[in-house]
Amino acid sequence: MKALMFGWEFPPHILGGLGTASYGLTKGMALQPDMDITFVMPKPWGDEDRSFLRLIGSCNTPIVRKEVTWDYVKERIGDCMDPQLYFDLRSHIYANFSYFPTNDLGCVGFSGRYPDNLLEEINNYSIVAGVIARTIPCDIIHSHDWLTYPAGIHAKTVTGKPLVIHVHATDFDRSRGKVNPTVYGIEKDGMDHADHILTVSNLTRNIVIEKYHQDPRKVTTVHNAVEPMSPDVAAISSKKGTNDKVVTFLGRITMQKGPEYFVEAAAKVLAKKDNVRFVMAGNGDMMNQMIRLAAQRGISDRFHFTGFMKGTQVYEVLKSSDVYVMPSVSEPFGISPLEAMQCGVPTIISKQSGCAEILDKAIKTDYWDIEAMSDAMYSIITYPSMAEYLQVEGKEEVDRITWEKAGLKVRAIYDQVINK
Repeated sequence: MKALMFGWEFPPHILGGLGTASYGLTKGMALQPDMDITFVMPKPWGDEDRSFLRLIGSCNTPIVRKEVTWDYVKERIGDCMDPQLYFDLRSHIYANFSYFPTNDLGCVGFSGRYPDNLLEEINNYSIVAGVIARTIPCDIIHSHDWLTYPAGIHAKTVTGKPLVIHVHATDFDRSRGKVNPTVYGIEKDGMDHADHILTVSNLTRNIVIEKYHQDPRKVTTVHNAVEPMSPDVAAISSKKGTNDKVVTFLGRITMQKGPEYFVEAAAKVLAKKDNVRFVMAGNGDMMNQMIRLAAQRGISDRFHFTGFMKGTQVYEVLKSSDVYVMPSVSEPFGISPLEAMQCGVPTIISKQSGCAEILDKAIKTDYWDIEAMSDAMYSIITYPSMAEYLQVEGKEEVDRITWEKAGLKVRAIYDQVINK
């Protein structure tokens, strides 16, 4: 089975859960003896793990622009075109490709991130995807998240191979309902063109069916999983250098993640117990707002803002924590609670998260219920038997949630789509 995948990020250079999930799923699927995965991304950095797949950068793919000659047009349209119309069309084509920057080798430049001209990079990526798809044999095309849907559509068009898209999130999650019509249009187009749609939770599946008007028979949930701990990660010390209890939020500090509810719940805990420190690890457009909110609540001296964490830093923070909290307003899945539980950290998650569908050994509250959230934090740091139960049972639970199992479910969808 040859799968041609289109993604946007891949560890160790990630900005969110998309890269982590792409890595985990491909590594889990590679355990199938006959699975051959080619993973395309805009710009690899050179230090990615390529031991289980072929990694291709769009930035390294030469693009040859064919001269739009009169003979070229006649060959495709016939002699009926008026010569003046031909010159007008030729000018239009060249004008619209003037933004398409290439280097001396004829390769398109990509930032490999989420730049201000993101829509332009998405479009360029889709054009390069067509070139790549023509040169790499595949049985199926798999596009990860909305940024790569146009690439998947283009690859499907030029190869005739079936397209599976993987919905890791929708704009309804990222925007708290204030949907960007351009992004929604790209998402909807990808879903309409897909032969099958994978979602990371039933929560996301329902959004795809109800908000994007997709046939339920075309949409299947494959929950995310967690990577087994490497020896290096397992060896990280859990010492935190303080006798205070540590409660941690780790993720993007954006409205989707509900950081304000974490700060408000922290203030309620500190009103009853003063030997607690709160860590907000991550970055985002609400960071300054959260710093001001902590100051307004008079808890700045008990609050720590670490900035963005990656790689082993994530596990250093988790292992130094007594409680992990994910108060997301709308979370398609949420891998970080699984990582926390894997480290033996008692975990609190919002009921509005996809991982709540498969986790029984985490405490679940509504994201807006800061009373319940603060009570859960207080109980874990106050009652050792409760903390120990969540540590032991939580780790046992997540150790059974593997990417290999998720990969087998995806493979079954591949077989179903190809046979159909």
